[in-house]
Amino acid sequence: MALLQIAEPGLSAAPHQHRLAVGIDLGTTNSLVATVRSGHAACLPDKQGRMTLPSVVRYGSDGEIDVGQDALKAQKIDPANTISSVKRLIGRTLADIKANEETRYLPYRFGEDERIIQLHTRAGVKTPIDVSADILHALKNRAEASLGGELTGAVITVPAYFDDAQRQATKDAARLAGLNVLRLLNEPTAAAIAYGLDNRAEGTFVVYDLGGGTFDVSILSLSQGLFEVKATNGNSALGGDDFDQRLFCWLLEQNKLSQLNEQDSALLLSLARAAKEALTHDNSATIQATLSDHRHINTRITRATFQQLTQHLVAKTLAPVKQAMRDAGVAKTDITGVIMVGGATRMPHVQQAVATFFGQTPLNNLNPDEVVALGAAIQANVLAGNKNDDEWLLLDVTPLSLGLETYGGLVEKVIPRNTTIPTARAQDFTTFKDGQSAMMIHVVQGERELVSDCRSLARFTLRGIPPMMAGAARIRVTFQVDADGLLSVSACEQTTGVQAHIEVKPSYGLDDAAITQMLKDSFSNAETDVQARARAEAVVEAQSIMGAVQSALALDADLLDASEQQSIQAALIQTQSQVNEGDVQSLRDAIQALSHATDHFAAMRMNRNIQRALQGKKVNEI
Repeated sequence: MALLQIAEPGLSAAPHQHRLAVGIDLGTTNSLVATVRSGHAACLPDKQGRMTLPSVVRYGSDGEIDVGQDALKAQKIDPANTISSVKRLIGRTLADIKANEETRYLPYRFGEDERIIQLHTRAGVKTPIDVSADILHALKNRAEASLGGELTGAVITVPAYFDDAQRQATKDAARLAGLNVLRLLNEPTAAAIAYGLDNRAEGTFVVYDLGGGTFDVSILSLSQGLFEVKATNGNSALGGDDFDQRLFCWLLEQNKLSQLNEQDSALLLSLARAAKEALTHDNSATIQATLSDHRHINTRITRATFQQLTQHLVAKTLAPVKQAMRDAGVAKTDITGVIMVGGATRMPHVQQAVATFFGQTPLNNLNPDEVVALGAAIQANVLAGNKNDDEWLLLDVTPLSLGLETYGGLVEKVIPRNTTIPTARAQDFTTFKDGQSAMMIHVVQGERELVSDCRSLARFTLRGIPPMMAGAARIRVTFQVDADGLLSVSACEQTTGVQAHIEVKPSYGLDDAAITQMLKDSFSNAETDVQARARAEAVVEAQSIMGAVQSALALDADLLDASEQQSIQAALIQTQSQVNEGDVQSLRDAIQALSHATDHFAAMRMNRNIQRALQGKKVNEI
């Protein structure tokens, strides 16, 4: 049976027509653009024949913008106006950045806006979205010059563990650059596409993607043209930059340096990066520099010392690998191959750690710098509607669970993590109070049972619910995650058809600790979460019963004698006491006692209501 990838609406190409589409790897350190020509994916070079474009932007005083090599050269002399590694800032807030030790040496002048990061340059205030747009615009110009025409669209890759805010910010940057975004594609998935179609591979593969600023791991099943992502994990703030930073700090310690100015910090950081790259193929490297105060630096570092300094960073990549394998339900013996992606995987101790962990030599027969862009180009070619000799279907997943808040501060998960996307799921909810005419929908992201332990994404209100008894209304809430991993939520009251809708577009991102900690907390606190959820559910049940009893007493207390009323009031007081401070079992015992105390009252109320309904009616009318 052939599995077909469907083109985007309106993009099915006419016979013999070839639409110009590209894949873009928007990287932390370097970016690339690729396309499919004559059935083969290839990266597009600049005029000097260079495939990679350094992800660096310099803003000049005359409005001129340098992107790539020229900006990289100027970074040492003009660090405040030369922005690099912007991918680590996109979709984040100022609070996220200040919380990270790695940003202590950043030479940028940050604005005070808490909602979005602002970078003060001589060309005015720039956001990470603006800087990313300038990089994408340069890649767009390169592609159109090379292909000789206007682009139909682009597939842009993002780390699998980018959250909703980071994905949306990337898409906004592409639109600013004048690109039609066909899809945001997870980087490990793009790499698997390139490997699967190039090698005709089948089996279960691990994609280990260690780039300049992010780490991703995905478990994929490749079979007869079906690319299915089983699980994904990672760290959105771990990459080659951290290895540079550790070497930079070691250099400061060795030379007893502190309080460097922006220019000296940028100089030493760039030399640390160059030394790291040299140690990939040499046993030692020498860092030489003259600082602005005329101090001379001449420090030698061996590969063994560098590996010792950064071994903890390599170890940090293996924890997400283990979790992804648990989520996918696979063992090391089930793994057909390990695909290495990202320039940082060239480091020998990274290669050795992966080989030791899996007990097999990783796959390196494709350029780790280019493989993501090549896979994105293959996907873009299909989505643009061009004929493709390889028929295949791509199934990606969402990395974190999505749900909403229910009464009592509980999280009801609507879309669990590692659900195949695009997807849509609906769930019915109801009102808690009599006569309730509006409902606040609070959308959250995370793995814990309580709202307070998850990340809030958005809130909106469904109004116009007809007044009914508590529990009578039926509100259907629908979650939709598109192929880019972006979320929209709608709510509809079933009897009236009244609706409310929101596209979730938060103005913040999850920081590196929040992303990885969400999953860690969900496991380490699993038992506590279950107990907390059980108590919260019992509190909701108790408050509902107490409210119903009090309403009944207000209407029909005359059915009870003094002792019966006293017994019910005592049960109410005891239940309220357990709501305030009791454990789960004590609270459930109190609920049961209250129910037992009101059994006779309920029966008498039912008889009275039946009598009221029958009063004045004839038998044949009934």
